[in-house]
Amino acid sequence: MREKAERPAKRKLTRNQRKQIEAVIRQAKGDGKAHTVQDSIPFQNMFPDGLCRLEGGTFSKTIAFEDVNYRLAGPEDQRSIFESLCDFYNGYDPSIGVQVTLDSRSGGSAADEMFGITRQGNDLDPIRDEAVDILRMQYKRGNNGYVKTKYVTLTIEAENLPAARARFARIETDTLNRFKVMGAAAHVLDGKERLELLYNILHPEGGQFAFEWDWLPASGLSVKDFISPSSFHFGETRTFRIGRRYGAVSFLQILAPEMHDRILTDFMEADGNIMVTMHIRGINQNEAIKMVKRKITDLDAMKIQEQKRAVRSGYDMDILPSDLSTYGGAAKDLLTDLQSRNERMFNMTFLVLHTAETRQKLEIAVSQAASVAQTYNCLLTRLDFQQEDGLMSSLPLGLNCIKIERSLTTSALAVFVPFVTQEVFMGGDAMYYGLNALSNNMILLDRKQSRCPNGLVFGTPGSGKSMSCKREITFIMLMTQDNVIICDPEDEYSPLVKRLGGQVIRLSPSSTDYVNPLDINLNYSEEENPLALKSDFVLSFCELIMGSKTGLEAIEKTVIDRAVQMIYQPYFADPRAENMPILGDLMNALLSQHIPEADRVAQALDLYVNGSLNFFNHRTTVDISNRLICFDIKGLGKNLKKPGMLIVQDAVWNTVTINRAIGRSTWYFVDEFHLLLKEEQTAAYSAEIWKRFRKWGGIPTGATQNPKDLLSSPEIENILENSDFIYMLNQAAGDRKILAERLNISSEQLAYVTNSEPGHGLLFFNNVILPFADDFPKDTELYKLLTTKPSEVEHEERMG
Repeated sequence: MREKAERPAKRKLTRNQRKQIEAVIRQAKGDGKAHTVQDSIPFQNMFPDGLCRLEGGTFSKTIAFEDVNYRLAGPEDQRSIFESLCDFYNGYDPSIGVQVTLDSRSGGSAADEMFGITRQGNDLDPIRDEAVDILRMQYKRGNNGYVKTKYVTLTIEAENLPAARARFARIETDTLNRFKVMGAAAHVLDGKERLELLYNILHPEGGQFAFEWDWLPASGLSVKDFISPSSFHFGETRTFRIGRRYGAVSFLQILAPEMHDRILTDFMEADGNIMVTMHIRGINQNEAIKMVKRKITDLDAMKIQEQKRAVRSGYDMDILPSDLSTYGGAAKDLLTDLQSRNERMFNMTFLVLHTAETRQKLEIAVSQAASVAQTYNCLLTRLDFQQEDGLMSSLPLGLNCIKIERSLTTSALAVFVPFVTQEVFMGGDAMYYGLNALSNNMILLDRKQSRCPNGLVFGTPGSGKSMSCKREITFIMLMTQDNVIICDPEDEYSPLVKRLGGQVIRLSPSSTDYVNPLDINLNYSEEENPLALKSDFVLSFCELIMGSKTGLEAIEKTVIDRAVQMIYQPYFADPRAENMPILGDLMNALLSQHIPEADRVAQALDLYVNGSLNFFNHRTTVDISNRLICFDIKGLGKNLKKPGMLIVQDAVWNTVTINRAIGRSTWYFVDEFHLLLKEEQTAAYSAEIWKRFRKWGGIPTGATQNPKDLLSSPEIENILENSDFIYMLNQAAGDRKILAERLNISSEQLAYVTNSEPGHGLLFFNNVILPFADDFPKDTELYKLLTTKPSEVEHEERMG
């Protein structure tokens, strides 16, 4: 029989041992508090399409939207934007949460890196250094150091991921359409873009976001690991720490019965990192009406009590406390709005997040924002003991942990207009075009990124028209490897071109600089036969010099085309420079046909072959391979400028076709552009350039002080439709009226080109209209090269 084993004696634990075991058990179970930075960030997962799963069955998506010119718009346009904003909020039922986020934070990039101007060890380095100094100074005048972005985060409840995606597909389309109605560009952020946005908010000291979806399986990390800061510290009552930065979240108490539409603008224009968040949730219409009716009933009951008290005290029962009368009337008006107008009720939580390097800077920033709130009869109150909830509610995730709400109607909510003024601050080869007259921020844009980079510059004499073109030419030479060709009718560009290492080609009867109008290269046309386009040029040239009001007759066009085919055969058979035809060859080819029409054209050409204007009857003797070429046609005289400008345009086309083969852009600036559009032949050829240059890497810009003559041309429609860049300086009264009608300029916008100072005006780029101011420092070498003021030019010549 097996004996029972003895049980070991029960061990009695000491008091300290029991405490240690209990502590381990508590730690294992968890105390419900976040112990890591990742635990504090309140979402479960982010998906590549931008869908974010929050707690339970809650999902969110974020849409980024751009600004519109609300401040510059006229009263009618502002009212239209306001009404569209009302429709925007009314479009979301109570099951959809709306979070509007306005973020302004330091860009963290050095100004010099943005401008893309670096020393290259040549004679232009002094100008490069001066240009960088000027740009750095202009950069500091505004607040371009801060990146301002705007987002809408939408939140819904769904049973599962497919159901959430299906519902968001409709909501996203509706939201993008509503932004389109308001004129604001918008796009849905994908998952990586949302993670980068969260990273930038959670790393206010800066840093480079690095993440790819295929890193997750190999690393075993979660998406939170790639966006989390080094630490959070929420141990204080009124502030918190995020990494090495201090932060504070406040909420806005709206005390004023009516708000001004500039309150968001004033918040966002403050210095420092600031993020304004509005959590908005609609209230069921029936519930809202019942709530207001209950308030009216309560107010009526209070009114009866006051009347009874007045009767007992022997006072007139119609004398009521002013607040009671005011609130009673307001409640009844609100009920009328909800029942008969397109008004709904919303609950809104308004949060303001500040971050700063030091506690002192943080308190200053919060005080400045509090002053803005007081200006609008509101209070900015710190979230005591709720800083963590406030920070997480500020993240564009759609989660609101702060239950401090204010009920507002649709129109009262839409007064918080998130639009101010559009900015153009692009990267890449973006160049400086002045300061935004509304925000004082730099305007940096890259014309090559637009649909049609072609441009026009309008301005009265002395308004800064030529100087603006010169400034653009200078930055093209300093920042890019592109070619620049200038058609200069008044010899204004020669000093700048020479200083920048370019070549000035003087076309005149007394000059030894020759340009052959019949030059061609094998890439001259995108068609297999390059003569097709060259024949058009020769026809335009002959029509111009013959001066016929009815144009060339059909037979004349035929004999010219036949002669063109003949004179280029030797060159295409053996493409050497000495085989390139000249005007004399064209004249002989016409005479050899022995047809009266051919003889008539040949006689018109005789002036340019054997007569006093035979300087066009030479092969090209100048080097047109220089990056910067200026054709000075001042010496051609009034009657010859038009054929001279036509020949310059053909030389430009030659350069464009050569550069296209090596992937280089060619900029073409033509001053006194209205002269080209006065004649049918040069106008048609110019319109062809405006339509075709884009595909060949050409960027033409026409400048004129006579918009009236320009706009009277039948070809102007083609030119305007193919120009996404218009730089408009001060305009004469008659021109202002024509431009306002043609370009749809409001009276508020027109004020910026009415008696404006030199260098001030309106910039049209794509769909953006900006007022600008370009005040260049006068005590610089660059200004001396750019200015065309006679007094300043004469002074420089005397000093030289």
